[in-house]
Amino acid sequence: MSASAPPFLSTKRAPIRVSGPRVIRNPVWVRWLFMTLALLFVGCFLVLPLAAVFTEALRKGFGPFFAAFTDPDMLSALRLTLLTAAIAVPANLVFGVAAAWCIAKFDFRGKSLLITLIDLPFAVSPVISGLIYVLVFGLQGWLGPYLGAGDHPWFGEWLNAQDIRIIFAVPGIVLATIFVTFPFVARELIPLMQAQGNDEEYAALTLGATGWQTFWRVTVPNIRWGLFYGVILCNARAMGEFGAVSVVSGHIRGVTNTMPLHIEILYNEYNFVAAFAVSSLLALLALVTLLLKTLVEWRAQKGLT
Repeated sequence: MSASAPPFLSTKRAPIRVSGPRVIRNPVWVRWLFMTLALLFVGCFLVLPLAAVFTEALRKGFGPFFAAFTDPDMLSALRLTLLTAAIAVPANLVFGVAAAWCIAKFDFRGKSLLITLIDLPFAVSPVISGLIYVLVFGLQGWLGPYLGAGDHPWFGEWLNAQDIRIIFAVPGIVLATIFVTFPFVARELIPLMQAQGNDEEYAALTLGATGWQTFWRVTVPNIRWGLFYGVILCNARAMGEFGAVSVVSGHIRGVTNTMPLHIEILYNEYNFVAAFAVSSLLALLALVTLLLKTLVEWRAQKGLT
């Protein structure tokens, strides 16, 4: 009778148990409670105000509703809003791509400071940002003597002859809009470029591509959906900006009023139907922006899979 082998010489191994991720299952009533709270919050704070805008706009029928869009002041506000967005969005597009390229692809001194400055409009109130331009370009501001007929009368007279003004004019509105909207494109592209890395760019340069060829044929196709997403958000903020534009516009009716400022004037004059009719146009813009945002996210997710 042979002795049994010691335990440490046994060839039998205990089965290895691999436990998967533990799934936490909440009671049914907890899930329904949180779903109900979420739907109530969305309904009260998002759907209900949006429905109220269209309800008040159509309260007196379609005649007064469409009559609000034939007002010359409204058409002027619409043109100014589109002009401001047409200037601010491409400017932020160029700046955002350049800033994201520098931050994500290179290491240099002052990189953290540049990122902080890009986030500055998120921390500063829009009213304060508009006031900054008044303090700089106003008649009593830092550059007021240079832009008026003070210490440099020839320059001020030339500006007046060319009818060039910054505060209470279109240039001030454009500058204020650019300031409050320029983080959107950069902030969408920086994490995307950092996640993609530099391998494809290095490979293109190794194969003999120039810097511009690498940028247009490698970098831009990789960031196109993130770029489009940032442009959508930037355009929505540019058309709906109120605080900064209100400070620098001067509220000159038919001249320096954008659509949000025109809505405020109509509401203060108790012309509620016209105010809500113009508001419905901005609401439709928000819905289109949301639709485009969802489309971009779906397309980007489909491209990843």
